[in-house]
Amino acid sequence: MINFRYHVVSLTAVFLALAVGLVLGTAALNGTVANQINEQVGGLRNSNDQLRDQVEELQTRAASQNEFVRQIAPGLLAGKLNTRSVLLVSGPTADNADRDQVAKMLTTAGATITGQVRLRKDFTDPNKDDALQDLAARITPAGVTNLPNNGVGVETSSALLATALLANPAQITALNRTSIIEAYENLQVLDLDGQVATTPPTAVVFVTGSPETGSGADVRNKAFVEIVKQFDTVAAQMVLAGSTAAGAGNPVAAVRDDGTLAKAISTVDGVSLAEGQVATAMALVEQFNGQVGHYGTGSGATARIPTLRS
Repeated sequence: MINFRYHVVSLTAVFLALAVGLVLGTAALNGTVANQINEQVGGLRNSNDQLRDQVEELQTRAASQNEFVRQIAPGLLAGKLNTRSVLLVSGPTADNADRDQVAKMLTTAGATITGQVRLRKDFTDPNKDDALQDLAARITPAGVTNLPNNGVGVETSSALLATALLANPAQITALNRTSIIEAYENLQVLDLDGQVATTPPTAVVFVTGSPETGSGADVRNKAFVEIVKQFDTVAAQMVLAGSTAAGAGNPVAAVRDDGTLAKAISTVDGVSLAEGQVATAMALVEQFNGQVGHYGTGSGATARIPTLRS
């Protein structure tokens, strides 16, 4: 007769068998899985080491290429911009080191930089637009009639600055020029490095960085392109140097995509590289020879660097 004790013994035997099976199965499985995991970790570690070595090699090559370009730049550029004067303007996102290197290449080519203007972020801030419009209306000299006066502060102020820094001296006196620059400095929308020459140049080089990001970035990026347009209206020679950043908002791409601007303004992408900095000076040489080009490796570039002719 099957009694309660029999059931207890049977169930105990079943659970004991399951426990023994689990222990034996887990031990066997652990060895296999652990080996597989160890092999995968080892493979990933080797792959990571290889990728790290490749990155270091590429960084070394890039640094070597940059150094090579800097060393040959004096022989390539020497005398190409002798007697030429140029205004250097950096946008709100421009890297100071990039701007300084562009300035160095321009002077290496023999150019005289008559002034360096740094535009602050507030210059393209839509919240500052009314203040820009009001200021332009108050300080514009009576003889200046080429401003858009369309109620858009960033455009009107850009046109006034371009006229003050680049136009015929007969339109703006030295006193006018100084007071205009000081007014915008006091508004805290730009900074002037050094002194602007009494005789303004006809050429301007713009240096910019990656497009603005975050809240209001689209408006700011479009505003910067408007600044470039207003300076182009006044400048006889103009080069815009910026980044290779893809996507909307890149001012270099915007100029290249604009049929009118692309025929007047030379562009260079990759300004953070020595190659781009040398190309900027070479593009300005072309501008003085009546030529326009688009250089770099980004979309719309027609060549890596300009071809300089004697």
